[in-house]
Amino acid sequence: MKFRRNLGISLAATALGLTVTAAGIASTAGTAQAYGKDTTKISCSAAKVRIHPAKDSAARGVAYKGDKMLYDQWDYKKSEKTWYTRGKVTRKDGAKIYGYVLYQCANPYGTDGAPTPKVPK
Repeated sequence: MKFRRNLGISLAATALGLTVTAAGIASTAGTAQAYGKDTTKISCSAAKVRIHPAKDSAARGVAYKGDKMLYDQWDYKKSEKTWYTRGKVTRKDGAKIYGYVLYQCANPYGTDGAPTPKVPK
């Protein structure tokens, strides 16, 4: 009987520990919001297209003002307090680059000063 009781307590403690760990990981990760695909144009003179939604992430290429972008997701990086737009950029020279661009440079409102989406909690 004592062995079963200790085993039950041990399993409960392990489950609680895993839950706390998972919650901690989830709270530090960025929050992504999926939307239907749509197109926009790059509004900055030049914007790096990055592999991950982070300022220190490696760049896959550069998008220039007027290049078209087919976006499919927005991502908020909590540690940087910055929004990113994910999608495929088609440059004027025909090159296609897939990755993340700063939201201010690739927003769905074109070159207008668009408000950023609501910050997730």
